Amino acid sequence: MSVQSKPVKLTPFGAALAGALGGCFSTAVVYPLDVAKTRIQALPKGKNQSMLGVLIQIFKKEGIFGLYRGFGATMMNTFSMQYAYFFFYSMVRTSYMNRLIRKMPKGGKAPQIGTAMELILGAIAGALAQIFTIPVSVIATRQQVGKTKRTQSGASTPASASSDEPEDDSFLGVAKEIVEEEGIGGLWLGIKPGLILTINPAITYGMFERVKNIVILAKGTDKLSPGLSFLVGALSKTLATVVTYPYIMAKVRIQARSADVEDAEVQRHELPHKHEFHHKQYTHPGALDILLRVWKREGFVGWYQGMQAQIIKAVLSQALLFMSKDQFEKYAYVLMFTYSRITTVIDDMV
Repeated sequence: MSVQSKPVKLTPFGAALAGALGGCFSTAVVYPLDVAKTRIQALPKGKNQSMLGVLIQIFKKEGIFGLYRGFGATMMNTFSMQYAYFFFYSMVRTSYMNRLIRKMPKGGKAPQIGTAMELILGAIAGALAQIFTIPVSVIATRQQVGKTKRTQSGASTPASASSDEPEDDSFLGVAKEIVEEEGIGGLWLGIKPGLILTINPAITYGMFERVKNIVILAKGTDKLSPGLSFLVGALSKTLATVVTYPYIMAKVRIQARSADVEDAEVQRHELPHKHEFHHKQYTHPGALDILLRVWKREGFVGWYQGMQAQIIKAVLSQALLFMSKDQFEKYAYVLMFTYSRITTVIDDMV
């Protein structure tokens, strides 16, 4: 019997692998959009540029490679984040379902998880994933923003940053620079807003699962078509993005260092220098500090600078992930099946 003729029942490891592969695929397809939206969000008081305008500007100044800055780190971050999220989500959801089933009488109908519990389980999984994977996210954000945006906020530049010294923008080079400037804790910059933002995938997946179940029951089918998966995924991600966007913007500014530069200008401190510790006399601005400053300067609209770019990138990426999720689950099943057969043969030979 062929592998694909059997129902695909994956362990948490298999579900995590499928989610990670799908996440890397969807992120790679829209990666230039990811670079553009990160640069828009990192501007502390820049114009709310269009995504197309930023893409053209990057291409003119940096060429095609500028559109793929930090690609390796982002793929590593996407794989690790998606793997960790799907692993923890599958694990906590399976554990919760087993607890419900044990409490039910034999032969009873399979229990349904409510929307609130889906959100809670998703938030727990997201929080666990954030703690383990955020250092790679910080490095990827710094690489995407690039040298210029990491060292100035449009008006002035620290003397050390204006020199023509060679810039080590490699993964390890950026990691070393972050530790020099922020200490080892700098690799976890944005962890607080990151933990709050765990409700983003929780809202996305919770809503997707609920809407999917409603559509499946209404149509009397086993699964959604690719087109319906795209629409439901786009709707779910748009809602999650609108709800959480201010903290998304604040997190990017913290990780990209633009918050440090803006804080120095507002407080009339010396602008931060490269490869030197930044917080000898003052603390790092937090997400609430950034949001309050933006509110005073730009009002409520300022909290949503770059949201259009975020939604375009996030919706396309998430919709691609949902569309390809079933296919990558089959790939993961085949990989695990093949690996199991190979290890069995080797054990028999030994």
